[in-house]
Amino acid sequence: MEQFSAVAGAHFLALLIPGVDFFLIARLTLAHGWRTATGACVGIATANGVFITAAFCGLSLIANPALLDVIEGAGGVFLILVGIAFLHSTGVLHIQSGSPTNRVSWSRSLILGLASGLLNPKNALFYVSLAAAVSRSSSTVLAFYGVWMFVVVLAWDVFVAILLGSARALAGMKRALPWATKIAGGFLLLFGAGMIARVAADALL
Repeated sequence: MEQFSAVAGAHFLALLIPGVDFFLIARLTLAHGWRTATGACVGIATANGVFITAAFCGLSLIANPALLDVIEGAGGVFLILVGIAFLHSTGVLHIQSGSPTNRVSWSRSLILGLASGLLNPKNALFYVSLAAAVSRSSSTVLAFYGVWMFVVVLAWDVFVAILLGSARALAGMKRALPWATKIAGGFLLLFGAGMIARVAADALL
């Protein structure tokens, strides 16, 4: 339960910080409405599901403890770097609405979301890092983590699309984002440091 709380917390806090996927959802929502933007949400979640499956299945097939330690250590370093980047970020949110002309269909929105998620290498690196943190878990537990992350990504993105349909909610998000960025950065930094510390402890045994 403790491991799940740490992994789920790191995953969700990273979702809070706007990236390429977030701004795609934002532009589609502001230009074409949140219902059209849900297509991108499904596409982004599907892309994340591909990376999650690849990362978790790949690490579960590795039986060499030393290699797993190397991967976990590298994952810890990556999360620390992401955490530091978040801590140095201003967290300022700039969103410009697109033109309401040239309507985008739900299916096209889906394709845009899928492409956005698959072409973002940070997604792949992030999930490999998280997978490394739980690589010693059973296949059942790994499957649970994977399904959980997919559902959370989809639910959060749809929530963001609906939220951005409200000007008041968007203003509140802009005010809260700088604080959320700092909190997420600190948590990811500590989480990554914990992964490296665990690898170091194993090496000393």
